[in-house]
Amino acid sequence: MSEQAVRLSILGRVQGVWYRAWTVREAEARGLRGWVRNRRDGSVEAVLVGPAPAVEAMIEACRKGPPAARVDEVLISDTAPTGVGAGFEQLPTA
Repeated sequence: MSEQAVRLSILGRVQGVWYRAWTVREAEARGLRGWVRNRRDGSVEAVLVGPAPAVEAMIEACRKGPPAARVDEVLISDTAPTGVGAGFEQLPTA
């Protein structure tokens, strides 16, 4: 099965609503590697690496997010999986 790596920028009311913790839990449940972090501009950024069907399913989940979130837009770009460890982690704000 082919591996896919994408970078997401999630826009809307996505900080202060447990979006990062939710992302870690959802990504781990799908067997994905990568990371998630808040951005100073109010968005959330994530890198997802794993089997293409699992990545696509996670992208769809990110369009909704946790119950308290309001996702206005998810911007998606291909990326290289460099610097991604074996698991999925929450990084500090950048």
